[in-house]
Amino acid sequence: MTSYVKTQRTFSFIRRYGWLVTLIIALGGLWAPRLGLLVPPIMAALMVMSLFGGKYWCGNYCFHGSLFDTLVMPRSRNIKTPALLRSRGFITLFFIIFMFALARRLITVFEHPGGADFWDRLGFAFVLTYLVVTVAGSALNIFLNPRAWCHFCPMGTIQSLLYKAGKYLPWTDSWGKKVAIKDGSLCLSCGKCSRVCPMQLEPHGELMNSKILHNGACIRCGVCTRHCPQNLLSLETPSKIFHKKEGNIIRLEKVR
Repeated sequence: MTSYVKTQRTFSFIRRYGWLVTLIIALGGLWAPRLGLLVPPIMAALMVMSLFGGKYWCGNYCFHGSLFDTLVMPRSRNIKTPALLRSRGFITLFFIIFMFALARRLITVFEHPGGADFWDRLGFAFVLTYLVVTVAGSALNIFLNPRAWCHFCPMGTIQSLLYKAGKYLPWTDSWGKKVAIKDGSLCLSCGKCSRVCPMQLEPHGELMNSKILHNGACIRCGVCTRHCPQNLLSLETPSKIFHKKEGNIIRLEKVR
């Protein structure tokens, strides 16, 4: 069994403190329901980004992800996510159930439009959804690993679907970042990139066959690139040109 490592994952202000937004919406929304109206813009932003970045939002801007990596990780058992929770069938079924529950709450709200409490009722529908993810996701992640929820998160599923559609857009290769290796021949095959991966992927194996990690479950968080002992990994766009220093000479190589 792979020995997973609890290591630094918060490399930016949002990833370090974004969990505050989660608690403000999920808990503060119980007293101020209109805080839930912040959720639709968040959903819209992640959907737009997913067209060219896949699950980049999950690894860099997700407020729940910040909560999981900052507060949940120290308390997590950090064991492997069961194959069932990562299976396409379970992901599809959970997505349908989750979205049906959300749609049902929204339909109930819009059955009685208008009125002084309309925006409160609409906001609370999203607050409740946010609270469920916060509580259920945190509990599961403590029992398994900090990003177990992310394997079947409905928002992650939406991002995956939109990313498949986004591959037909002209700017995908220019904007969408992926993990890439500079020189596979220098890899120590230590497997550290796999042991620190929040999604428990195996970059060291996949990158030996391809210079770019194409795994759709990758959240582009850059944790593996930060902890590579040889500093061989980077988070780049597929069209990025690597600069390799060889003495005083810089050799340019196109990533394909």
